[in-house]
Amino acid sequence: MNIKTFLPLAAAAALVPALGFAQEAEEAAMATGEAAEHTQFILNTLLFLVGGFLVFWMAAGFSMLEAGLVRSKNVTMQLTKNVGLFSIAAIMYWLIGFNLMYPGDGWLIPGWLGPIFSPTVLEAVGVGADGVGDITYASVGSDFFFQLMFAATTASIVSGTLAERVKLWPFLLFVVVLTGLIYPIEASWQWGGGWLSEAGFSDFAGSTLVHAAGGFAALAGAIVLGARKGKYGKDGKVNAMPGSNLALATLGTFILWLGWFGFNGGSQLAMGTIGDVADVSRIFANTNMAAAAGAVAALILTQVIYKKVDLTMVLNGALAGLVSITAEPLAPSLFQALIIGGIGGVIVVFAVPMLDKLKIDDVVGAIPVHLIAGFWGTFIVAWTNSGASFGTQIIGFAAIGAFVFVTSLVVFYLIKMVIGLRVSEEAEVMGLDKAELGMEAYPEFTPG
Repeated sequence: MNIKTFLPLAAAAALVPALGFAQEAEEAAMATGEAAEHTQFILNTLLFLVGGFLVFWMAAGFSMLEAGLVRSKNVTMQLTKNVGLFSIAAIMYWLIGFNLMYPGDGWLIPGWLGPIFSPTVLEAVGVGADGVGDITYASVGSDFFFQLMFAATTASIVSGTLAERVKLWPFLLFVVVLTGLIYPIEASWQWGGGWLSEAGFSDFAGSTLVHAAGGFAALAGAIVLGARKGKYGKDGKVNAMPGSNLALATLGTFILWLGWFGFNGGSQLAMGTIGDVADVSRIFANTNMAAAAGAVAALILTQVIYKKVDLTMVLNGALAGLVSITAEPLAPSLFQALIIGGIGGVIVVFAVPMLDKLKIDDVVGAIPVHLIAGFWGTFIVAWTNSGASFGTQIIGFAAIGAFVFVTSLVVFYLIKMVIGLRVSEEAEVMGLDKAELGMEAYPEFTPG
């Protein structure tokens, strides 16, 4: 027999008993539950990782949205802030935030405050290769990675509101405090098993804990910082300051829309059973429906009110729909998701001019989208979730809002007094790209 024919036949003959042994081993493992344990660990970890990198992509979405909605002379600054805030959030969440948010049995003040300084430590290299051991749910690395993205998202919300007049380093100093302390403390009250969780408050993926919290921090910053020069006239007139690139803003919105599937879907926190996977698919469908309904509601309403469609309102309508469904994306039917998201879109159309009447200058509309729509999404959970009550939802939102707003206000005031918060009038007129950074996003548009 030819050697080339003999070798494959010999290998196949040797493989038959090996396959039989593997099947027997698998059956024995399944009898003890070990195989299911390994499989669930792998799938849950995978969900965290996939959800995490989708939420990471939202950082690009915020960057593009803000770059499109600010004037061309401030685009480089917004891009710099978004890269800087994400990187700072990654370090602060490792150094302080993660274990402060998930203290386990290590509460410093039970239900209210975890350990102030406890850097995150990952599991050993290769854990799970020979056995899961004591880890039966998901890897620490995947959980840390996923939760970090939420902390960074909270800071991204603040960036857009304060655009075009805040100094770079004072803003990044605030991000240190927000992602290292403020966000982890309030999030621990719910997701860390704190007092709000015990009280029955419900926030599936963070309409309040992430989005409204970012909105309250942005509101505090806008109050301390003041409006952009020329935004509001002495006669009460609101002067429009159009963004530089609506194509970028639209791209940013679609990126955020995509990232939200990881934001909400990953918050199922499990993918090890048929039921979990079915629930993730349901979350995806409801998330998408709410975004579409928010966009359509803003599309129709701006046509009715202004006689012309306002693209920026439509973009924020979609985002408001996404924020609105985030507090409970699993329980609603598709029709309920449509109603929840559609009302979010309506909120934006009316809330943006309301802020202008109050002379609160929010460059990208983050406060209506994240704070006000965040309240609506949190409140309406009791409509679709039989385990929630309207009263408890209001109490939870008010508690988190008060904590984040007051602490942020104090931090912004301290920064303002000690090192200054706002750029000079000359720098604002020139643009922060040249004044603060010495480079422009669109240098070819500058006269020789």
